[in-house]
Amino acid sequence: MFEEKMNDTVVILNPAANSDRARRWRTRVESLAQNCQVCATSQPGDAETLARHAASEGFTKIVAAGGDGTINEVVNGLAGTEATLGLLPMGTVNVFASELGLPSHDLESCWRVIERDHTRIVDLPSANGKHFVQLAGVGLDAQAVKETSASLKENFGPVSYLISAAQIAARKPPQLFIEAHDREKMEGSFVLIGNGRRYGGPFPFFKQAVIDDGLLDVIVFKQLGYFEIIRYLQEVFFSSEIRVPEIEYFQTKRLRVSSNEDVPVELDGELVGICPVEFQIREKALRVLAPERD
Repeated sequence: MFEEKMNDTVVILNPAANSDRARRWRTRVESLAQNCQVCATSQPGDAETLARHAASEGFTKIVAAGGDGTINEVVNGLAGTEATLGLLPMGTVNVFASELGLPSHDLESCWRVIERDHTRIVDLPSANGKHFVQLAGVGLDAQAVKETSASLKENFGPVSYLISAAQIAARKPPQLFIEAHDREKMEGSFVLIGNGRRYGGPFPFFKQAVIDDGLLDVIVFKQLGYFEIIRYLQEVFFSSEIRVPEIEYFQTKRLRVSSNEDVPVELDGELVGICPVEFQIREKALRVLAPERD
């Protein structure tokens, strides 16, 4: 699958679309990674397969060039190996890169980080055995991901998900049952799970989250309608702490979310299935190239 190794780095590139913009991104990546192999994906699942093969063939640095969805696939391919993840953020949303302090779309600066070889070891959460790096959602945001078309994302970027959420808001939300190993069972309409602080943008959404503390951060919107949930989302985004009784925030190592309905689940912005879903976390299980912290 790979040519004879020129060095220890392989770049897995998601060109996103067969367009002039995608070709420009590829040209930039190839100019930076001149002595490395650059492999482009052609369909969903390719990045995971390429990462798994690269790790098995002895590449020690596997770089995900794309958005959070590409990173998610690459991580699922290299999880459990000795390979280290590098990031060239160039997708619609780059939350994990932002969490690590990498500048979105500044590929030159991000490549310098890869070359400097400073490694940070972070936690690796999973849902029903599938890994994710930053966030997961059960309910509203997963439904928005499910109903957001590729053309809507192309035209409106991150705002496309808000458009879809607004269209969903008039519906009746599902009833979710939430169980954590150290808490009483509760009910809710929407659940978000974070590994880092950010969700969908630059604001610290999961107030107490640290990506290497061995804990999942969980926000449960209790039995609320979608319009209420959207209103309370603003409260979470822009407040320094969560004070309203309609929202429960806690940390745990294991979590199960179930429902009597077919409720979608998303990981790092990608739809992965429906409830029931079991979340757990492996402490300090992912090596990632990141800027040095002050």
